[in-house]
Amino acid sequence: MIGKSLDIAIADFDYSLTEDRIAKFPLAQRDKAKLLVLRDEAISEIPFFELPQLLDKDSLLIYNDTKVVHARLFFKKDSGSIIEVFCLEPTDPNEIQIAFAQKGLGRWKCFIGNNKKWKQGQLTKSIEYEGKTITLNAEREQQVDNAWVVKFTWTKEYSFAEVLSLMGVIPLPPYLNREARKEDNDDYQTIYALEEGSVAAPTAGLHFTENTFLDLDNKQVKSSFVTLHVGAGTFKPVNTDSIADHVMHTEKITITKQVIKDLIDYIDKKIICVGTTSVRTIESLYWHGVKLIEIKDTDIDIDVKQWEPYQKEVDVKPKEALQAILDKMEEENIDLLCGQTQIIIAPSYKYRIVQAMITNFHQPKSTLLLLVSAMIGEKWKECYKFALENEFRFLSFGDACYFEP
Repeated sequence: MIGKSLDIAIADFDYSLTEDRIAKFPLAQRDKAKLLVLRDEAISEIPFFELPQLLDKDSLLIYNDTKVVHARLFFKKDSGSIIEVFCLEPTDPNEIQIAFAQKGLGRWKCFIGNNKKWKQGQLTKSIEYEGKTITLNAEREQQVDNAWVVKFTWTKEYSFAEVLSLMGVIPLPPYLNREARKEDNDDYQTIYALEEGSVAAPTAGLHFTENTFLDLDNKQVKSSFVTLHVGAGTFKPVNTDSIADHVMHTEKITITKQVIKDLIDYIDKKIICVGTTSVRTIESLYWHGVKLIEIKDTDIDIDVKQWEPYQKEVDVKPKEALQAILDKMEEENIDLLCGQTQIIIAPSYKYRIVQAMITNFHQPKSTLLLLVSAMIGEKWKECYKFALENEFRFLSFGDACYFEP
């Protein structure tokens, strides 16, 4: 199969992460987190609020502006049993923004907790809001892999986005091993979150504050925003011995024409991605541009497959790939590029556009750790060892890294 050349043992990306090193809650001040810096092969530590001083003038920072939705719904049966319905992605309609705007009816692919207690029939929950009763019904339909398609019906004057916001709970990562608090509605959201659609936050961005952006502006560091809606697959463990046998999850992405122009302008300067989701988005752009160059009738919508970067040698320059996308967008008179990516970035991958990244510390034996290793090689082990020995906090609410190979 494609990808067998990427015969990497996931056991080589393991390290000891004890429960006490996982940050269960964020710091009171986001930008007071630690920042591990790998630059010129040297490892150092600074507070995150000093990031603007670290970056070069005329760098471009790329952020993911996705917004975490209250995707967990809890229904109580007459018997007292609690059924959790975790909304993953819409199926009818399947365009996420249209699905959020739907009123009265929609279908979603969902994980179902305590599924054995849901024998049959419809689940219902109601709340009082501004003097009115809002009712939400859930009806389980067909099974899809380890999830189900659930038909939702609700009080028609409200959108599904409003219903989730009022009735749902923010979906914290399972490794936090705690229930969500009211404070998590803000804490587990970047300050620039805009486009609703994620079930997990792009956590590298959680460290940024208004002061950070002011300091970046003063340093003449430019900011651009893409959208990748983070799915539950981001927590999917690698259960195969070799990465070649792992099936990567697919996620929806959206990029404006202005971002393509920014990337072209900065490709010979410094392009830095905030978070692994931004990395996957920007690198996927390269492969989409390559297809537009090599296959003239390629659809404008992005659809990058898992093993696409490993199928053949490619000598298309990054600027050429980006220009091909820009030309196609102008030819078709569109300002928004949409689609999906399944790209897996692992050792042997050659970064085309991204030159540095800001990211959090990732779980052992995860595809995110592979993505980091693809950029800094075996140096990841030294960085993580340094972090463990110097009281860094790990995972979603933990400290951050700046990697510049």
